Amino acid sequence: MSAQEELRQIVRQLKTELEWVLRVGVDGTTVQEPTAGAADASRDSAADAVESSALDVAADVADGPAFDVAGDALFEPLGDVAIHSVAPAGLGTLEQCTTLSQIREVLGDCTRCKLHELGRTKIVFGVGNPKADLMFVGEGPGSDEDRVGEPFVGAAGQLLTRIIEQGMKIPRSEVYIANIVKCRPPRNRDPEPDEVEACEPFLRAQIKAINPRIIIALGRYAAQTLLRTSTPITRLRGTWADYFGIPVMPTYHPAYLLRNPSEKRAVWNDVQNVVARLAGV
Repeated sequence: MSAQEELRQIVRQLKTELEWVLRVGVDGTTVQEPTAGAADASRDSAADAVESSALDVAADVADGPAFDVAGDALFEPLGDVAIHSVAPAGLGTLEQCTTLSQIREVLGDCTRCKLHELGRTKIVFGVGNPKADLMFVGEGPGSDEDRVGEPFVGAAGQLLTRIIEQGMKIPRSEVYIANIVKCRPPRNRDPEPDEVEACEPFLRAQIKAINPRIIIALGRYAAQTLLRTSTPITRLRGTWADYFGIPVMPTYHPAYLLRNPSEKRAVWNDVQNVVARLAGV
């Protein structure tokens, strides 16, 4: 490992420890693009931000710029992609699964990566309409999600519900919500490459079974993983991209909005762009 790589690893570890200390009890997806002064924030200020960062639809309506909806295709169509067979004996293969219940059965009490040994309480598979037009993809479960077994139920999840129901005028039950990985990484660190490699085939299978019209990637890690890019979320958000032939809108993670309420206008613009595309405008 080069000196530069070692330095990057140290910075990532310090960042993970700092975020965990600042955000114990708050939904655990890693904060994307932290702003100056974030290291001085307290748990109390993070908790207070839950209410202040809720999308106020009446106040935040603004004439945003039109976005180019022609994203560059990064992959071949999902239907033509072979998903690795990872099924236990007797359950068939993941490629043969056509429903979410079949995928969940193949997933089982998953031990395919080390996360099952690192404090996982429950597998967080996904929730919502199995034939949703709109799918949200986050990074991974936090502490609340790990306890309940459902994605986005903590503070960031409450804000996501407001974004969906108040900002987009869609019942949360009508969308589908999942994560890149289905087990909580310890101290809410970024998932590691081997963990993503073990888990992403199940996300791909979920997307194939649901066949959503649009995917919203929530935050840096989800967007960069889906799109196979290292481009910062500040440059990705608001611009259409493509995942196996499905349009993707990257935007900020709700946990980031809890710390940066001023960015809710950007998310408002992103989700209104999605609403317009769903409506065929």
